[in-house]
Amino acid sequence: MEIPFVKYQGTGNDFIMIDNRSGKWDHLSVNTIRQMCDRKYGIGADGLIKINAHDELDFEVDYYNSDGSRSFCGNGARCAVAFARSKGINTSHSHFLAIDGKHEASQVGGIISLRMNDVFNVSIQNADYVLNTGSPHYVRFIDDVKDFPVYTEGAAIRYSEEYAEQGINVNFTQMIGPKSLFVLTYERGVEDETLSCGTGVTAAAIALGVKSGLFGEQIINIQTKGGQLQVTYNRTDELTFSDIFLIGPAVRVFEGVYNV
Repeated sequence: MEIPFVKYQGTGNDFIMIDNRSGKWDHLSVNTIRQMCDRKYGIGADGLIKINAHDELDFEVDYYNSDGSRSFCGNGARCAVAFARSKGINTSHSHFLAIDGKHEASQVGGIISLRMNDVFNVSIQNADYVLNTGSPHYVRFIDDVKDFPVYTEGAAIRYSEEYAEQGINVNFTQMIGPKSLFVLTYERGVEDETLSCGTGVTAAAIALGVKSGLFGEQIINIQTKGGQLQVTYNRTDELTFSDIFLIGPAVRVFEGVYNV
């Protein structure tokens, strides 16, 4: 069996894209997804995305982590928008369904602006922050990201008694300006550090809002190991973050055919 695919990356977060609007790949097995994402024996990627047809919206983003588990992925969704455009879908302003609900996005050139779902709760645990931006995230502010042991420290939190069963993404964040952050992320489902995480930088930007007492419309600039992103939002009260957008590039890397 031959599976046509296109590889995309968004600030170093890389994804295998499959056009499944015909439904041909509806029953792609978890084992096949794991094999395709394997960096030594497969194509290599942080996740796999199937673009499915949808009766009411422009398309559906069906996302799988490299271990075959499902979640929402901000960078993956942005890359999916770019992939959809390459398939003839008008993405200047598009609407799609993901595992966490409906989203909208706009594309200008290679930059995709993705509307995230509103956030209504940020839990503070000691000096750390826990929130859900489509996927659950743990945010810890640190003094220096240079040479920080992301894998060791991230795995310790992700596999702690509280989070071991459901899992959580862990972000280590350094303030590099009043509204600028450097974010490192350990991702569940990949079970390793990734060069960037869209829902993670969104969580870090919102945590900064709580930490620094930011209200109203905000623009937060984010640096990751894989490149630069921007998160904008409107904090209307103590618990409500709305009009959240994740903004950044999505780049086509190569295409091919995978033989199962």
